[in-house]
Amino acid sequence: MNIVFDFGAVLVNWQPQTLLQAHFPQSASGPSEAAALAQAFFHHDDWQAFDRGVMLQAEVCRRTAERLALPHDDVHALVSNIADLLTPMNGTVQLLERLRARRQTDTQLRLYFLSNMPEPYARTLERTHSFLTWFDGGIFSGDVRHIKPEPAIYELLETRYRLVPGRTLFIDDLHANVQAARDRGWHAVHFESPEQLEAQLLVHGF
Repeated sequence: MNIVFDFGAVLVNWQPQTLLQAHFPQSASGPSEAAALAQAFFHHDDWQAFDRGVMLQAEVCRRTAERLALPHDDVHALVSNIADLLTPMNGTVQLLERLRARRQTDTQLRLYFLSNMPEPYARTLERTHSFLTWFDGGIFSGDVRHIKPEPAIYELLETRYRLVPGRTLFIDDLHANVQAARDRGWHAVHFESPEQLEAQLLVHGF
């Protein structure tokens, strides 16, 4: 069985509204304002192009600052520091470690990742988080010019590692990404918490 993990808000902390409130308190003064700014900042085509690896960090900063009328230096400071703020979610990483240990007796178990992650952030994660070495393989979107929930990135993971859809379980915090995996015949879990994930893995026989 193959288990495929997302990174942001699954294995590493990702709280965009909190980040924006800290950097732009006037534009994100309350929860609703922060949510709206997060949608405009991180769910725009420009950020998706950065995720996809077809827009440089400097360009996404310039375009985002201009589009949202935010101070360029503050946008640059936020975007430049995001990788350092992607700290491990201890509960999920501990669960990953237990799965890693289980591979010693379960030779059919393989661990992979599939993450929308700009190339600069991916390289930082690889340098700073040793748990990335626990995986048998994986794909960062910025390295392959595809992003979730597009079918092509799921197909690429299948092809690269010879994954059988019916023997592959995908874990992600976004419903659209989970549904895209299910559309390919994968099993999938919508992540809510490490405890909920562990319970779901038991349901699937882990």
